[in-house]
Amino acid sequence: MAVVAAGIFDSLLSSFGYLAVFALVGVESLGIPLPGETMLITAGIYAGTTHNLSIAGVIGASSAGAIIGDNIGYLAGYEGGVPFLRRFGRYIRLDERRLRLARYLFSKYGGRVVFFGRFVSILRTYAAFFAGTSRMRWRRFFLFNACGGIIWSLAFGLAAYYGQSAFQSLSTPLDVALVLLALLAVVAVVRFVRRHAQRLEAEAERAFPDGS
Repeated sequence: MAVVAAGIFDSLLSSFGYLAVFALVGVESLGIPLPGETMLITAGIYAGTTHNLSIAGVIGASSAGAIIGDNIGYLAGYEGGVPFLRRFGRYIRLDERRLRLARYLFSKYGGRVVFFGRFVSILRTYAAFFAGTSRMRWRRFFLFNACGGIIWSLAFGLAAYYGQSAFQSLSTPLDVALVLLALLAVVAVVRFVRRHAQRLEAEAERAFPDGS
């Protein structure tokens, strides 16, 4: 399966070049779970082995895709996210009180989630949407989003370009380590919320008094 996927990515890169990197990273950032990170890694290796693409172009295309895709995802969450969550949130036990609390926590700590979420697959796909849903200020979102997208593209692109075969064997353990770190962060946040639930709920009520 991995060999087939690599062949598909190589074909996309040979046919569409930087546009393929921009498109897959951008669509993943919109909230559609496509393998944007895998495309970035493959493009870095492809650039290093064939020299048909420059690594600067790969990093630029990836950064642009991440930033533009996330901003569209943010806009979707900002314009339509709250009504959507209110309508279907009950199916995942997200009532109005929990929705208000989640929006408050994201509005207060969302910058860190947006930045570090770029390095974790699940957060990378959905963080921008929830940033918009939480009414996070766009300038703050854009700053953390742009920094995260550029640093992520630089780190994975350069590692793939210069490491090539070594990076292919290390990418899976690296992903596992990042997921474990993300899970530990989630556990820490859950424990913090439980300890300070009443105070945080009161602050959320003041921040979103009418649920708007």
